Amino acid sequence: MKFIVSSTYLLKQLQVLGGVINSSNTLPILDNFLFELSQSKLTISASDLETTMSATIDVESDSEGSIALPARLLLDTLKTFPEQPLTFVVEENNTVEISSNHGKYALAYADGAEFPNAVSIEDASTTTIMGDILATAISKTIFAAGNDDLRPVMSGVFFQFSQDNLTFVATDAHKLVKYTRNDVSATETAEFIMPKKPLNLLKGILAGSDDDVLVEYNESNAKFTFENSILICRLIDGKYPNYEAVIPKENPNKLVIDRTQFLNSVRRVSIFSNKTTHQIRLKIAGAELNISAEDIDYSNKAEERLTCDYQGDDMQIGFNSRFLTEMINNLNSDNVQLEMSLPNRAGILTPIDGLDEGEHVTMLVMPVMLNN
Repeated sequence: MKFIVSSTYLLKQLQVLGGVINSSNTLPILDNFLFELSQSKLTISASDLETTMSATIDVESDSEGSIALPARLLLDTLKTFPEQPLTFVVEENNTVEISSNHGKYALAYADGAEFPNAVSIEDASTTTIMGDILATAISKTIFAAGNDDLRPVMSGVFFQFSQDNLTFVATDAHKLVKYTRNDVSATETAEFIMPKKPLNLLKGILAGSDDDVLVEYNESNAKFTFENSILICRLIDGKYPNYEAVIPKENPNKLVIDRTQFLNSVRRVSIFSNKTTHQIRLKIAGAELNISAEDIDYSNKAEERLTCDYQGDDMQIGFNSRFLTEMINNLNSDNVQLEMSLPNRAGILTPIDGLDEGEHVTMLVMPVMLNN
């Protein structure tokens, strides 16, 4: 088995695939990349048993075979090369010799047959979605997903596909984000929960991509096929909470404000808030929004006044500044709207502008009890 490949091209592919490999694996074979050569096509795979990703690249070769090469060693070596062709030759003594312009490097390989096979997806439903839209949907929601191992369903992003639209939801019970695209639809209705790790991989690869992604899914796995790559992952098992029930429908109090100004103000004031609760207070009266925080233990306090456009009754409401900052930060509009009903009901944050046609974002943030 022998092939010639560009060093930077190979490194670029391996760095993406390297994101799949865990730092500590139960099976030693998972510390390797699987190289499968078939004439001029080289398919490289990485897996952690839950997620498997493979990319097919063009190489110069007329041989076939499959071997597993140590990922860390290969990545560390490739990072040091300037752009040049590298020749990989499988030798008799269970090593692979890599020849560059200036030297030779031998590394031991494992048998490719030991590498776990990727899951095949039976009776799959399919949807096609543009790469950039999928990447945006992930980055707009994934930050709101939880990290609680006891509630695994909330540690992923809920995909809801229908013939009218695609909806992506994430929540950790303190904040919730619902992202909908009315300009994309699926052939049939389906729901599944995607874990964070494969989503982060997809987000990184697909950002700004015009290529279509073919999504195939059944009850236990999902498969994403795009350009020269395939990502297969196990879905999170369980029923997603009824998120529609927690979104308050009647919100008579509406506040519209410049997003950047609001964000900077919340960030500054929150520095003076209690380090465990991160509580800030919004007090709205007329066209004035008063943002304040106090840390009684250290006698620190801050207060800022902003002008805003407000319709509704005068009110005071408390929020966790970390959640609020994260959410405002994730919107890229000039102005945002905060809708509220009562100080103990969730606030709804939506962008006023800056959305594509067919794109809808609703963010919900739970209030915190104010101690007067």
